[in-house]
Amino acid sequence: MLILRMFLFMVILLLVFTGTLYLFTRNRGYLVFARQLARYAGLVVLIFALLYILERYVLVGWNVFV
Repeated sequence: MLILRMFLFMVILLLVFTGTLYLFTRNRGYLVFARQLARYAGLVVLIFALLYILERYVLVGWNVFV
């Protein structure tokens, strides 16, 4: 969970940084980068969530039957 928190902290910092750069430069490339960063960060969080569910419910439940 610590890795996930550090990952989310870094993503938030990058989103704030790119938003600030966009406000100062009005370069749309920063918005495109922020959108891609948010999309891939959401995908990584979704993968972590699925792995957590797999570990928590499927693998632990499997040991009950074995």
